[in-house]
Amino acid sequence: MASTKKDEFTTEEIWLSEVAKALSHPARIKILKILNEMDSCMVGSIVDKLPLAQSTVSQHLKELKRVGLIEGEIDGPKICYCLNNKTLSKAKTALDKLFTKIGCC
Repeated sequence: MASTKKDEFTTEEIWLSEVAKALSHPARIKILKILNEMDSCMVGSIVDKLPLAQSTVSQHLKELKRVGLIEGEIDGPKICYCLNNKTLSKAKTALDKLFTKIGCC
């Protein structure tokens, strides 16, 4: 069986690159800030604070949820989102470790 190039990277390197990809859009950074300020909120509340359509915000939320930075709980016909502090802490630790290893800070 042939190996893929992804086999050359650790699970942590792949995971951290997915987190970085999820953080690579300013709307997603803003969403994390909004959720941090509000503790948790419905999609409509997030949409009200961004200059984006509801469908666009939903796609950004989906990407943040995919990598585990946020969680969503169904509340009737709506979804209430909140930060996933465990994953955020893991990402911070991994980024701190990366930047320390490459001689930054």
